[in-house]
Amino acid sequence: MSLKLQDLIEKSKKLVFFTGAGISTNSGIPDFRGPKGVWKTASPIYFQDFISSREKRIESWEKKFSNELNIDSAKPNNGHLKLAEIMNKKEDTHLITQNVDNLHQDSGIDNSKIIELHGNATYAKCLDCSKKYELTFLKEDFLATREPPVCNICGGIIKTATISFGQAMPEEEMINAQRVSIKSDLFICLGSSLAVFPAADLPLLAKETGANLVIINNEPTQMDHLADLVINRDISEVLSEISL
Repeated sequence: MSLKLQDLIEKSKKLVFFTGAGISTNSGIPDFRGPKGVWKTASPIYFQDFISSREKRIESWEKKFSNELNIDSAKPNNGHLKLAEIMNKKEDTHLITQNVDNLHQDSGIDNSKIIELHGNATYAKCLDCSKKYELTFLKEDFLATREPPVCNICGGIIKTATISFGQAMPEEEMINAQRVSIKSDLFICLGSSLAVFPAADLPLLAKETGANLVIINNEPTQMDHLADLVINRDISEVLSEISL
């Protein structure tokens, strides 16, 4: 299996990686839809509830600042680091990620090569004027006042820079993801259940436009029958066997 994967990567001229929560579980961040996933034990706060309810905003910030998902303390694992190594050695590569943990950037992948479909949990933004806020200062104020933060420029609602359930996908990022998927000759899915749409349309788009499709995940996915190669093993172990 790994020999075939190595051959596909070596021959690829336009390689796209597509990552989900499974690549970050070895960093201590729980996945969402696995047997012990977050949504098995906790209910998400929907975007409209966050906007309309002060109580929901307080609940959301309490969860965030309790480091519920271990994102704040997580470090890139061997899978992230090996992925960065491969991308830095091959010229025309892109990374599309459903993850919000910033670990791909921390692993050494240039931000210009990363397309974040679901945003980033390591900072916050005003929903009205898009001013960026560092979480350290927001946390200090919130723990002191228990008041949900508002923008000091326009008075708008501040939210972590992630895409919540019920919130529109980022248009520019989706267009860029579709563009690189169509141009790809090899599309490798890593640690995604491929059950969240429209993100999960991207491997289909790549396959339909001529790319080889590889799925690497601990568990089977609903798209395995479409793939040229399926590997149900630990992502870090599989990537560690690739040598360029």
